[in-house]
Amino acid sequence: MDNPAKHSITPVITSSTSSSLPTAQYLVPDCFRSCRGLIALQSTRNGGISDGAFSSLNLGRNTGDRQDRIEKNIQRFCASADINPECLVTSRQVHGTAILFADKPGNYDGYDAFITDRKNLFLCIFTADCYPVLLYDPRHQASGAVHAGWKGSAGGIVTKTIDAMKKRFNTLPEECLAYIGTGISREAYEVGREVALKFPAGSYQCSPGRNNEEKYVLDLAHVNYQQLLASGIPPANIERSPFCSVCDSNLFFSHRRDHGNTGRMVSLIGVTQNERA
Repeated sequence: MDNPAKHSITPVITSSTSSSLPTAQYLVPDCFRSCRGLIALQSTRNGGISDGAFSSLNLGRNTGDRQDRIEKNIQRFCASADINPECLVTSRQVHGTAILFADKPGNYDGYDAFITDRKNLFLCIFTADCYPVLLYDPRHQASGAVHAGWKGSAGGIVTKTIDAMKKRFNTLPEECLAYIGTGISREAYEVGREVALKFPAGSYQCSPGRNNEEKYVLDLAHVNYQQLLASGIPPANIERSPFCSVCDSNLFFSHRRDHGNTGRMVSLIGVTQNERA
């Protein structure tokens, strides 16, 4: 197993006027902290106004939560991150490998990865067990954001996104930084034989105690780590979240743990117009 780097959970004071509301919380990858003007983070489930199964910072519009609460959570989250919510790039994710070059904000349909070199565009990936992968090319100030569930990972979506950045921006992978965000850990992700065999040996193993049932545990974080390495990104430039969306229920939503009745986190990356240290 690869040793994950540590992350910081950064509570941020929002623009809310109600002192009774909790502050939004998100993870800030250490690998991006020295990049001027770059905003890159992954939200936790804490700091919003939703309740019940969606408690509390649910940012997913397709979850069954009340839309007014979701919109308030988005506004609250953007205020905490000091970004304009009108600058977000989102998609109705379909577990495919389609990649969009984003040159303007908006909600698109059918894309599971974005790339851009435009300022003040913030690429958003929504997850609740799938892996978000954030990419940054400091030379060209180009960003990438990838939704890597098992279908996208099996289709090589991370590799394809890096290839798209190479073609569009002349990105050199050896100069890139990458963050594999929080998703479902190997220990919590049991799959059938038909899914496991879509991945290289070493990415899965028989589930403990279930050898006769053809059940396996799949390590999607490792799969995407290997894709980053194969694309030419050095190990020292790759950071991995140490958390698990299933196990760390106090911090994250999980589709599997909560039987589909749950919220969504967002992983976001973009460069501001006025570069900040």
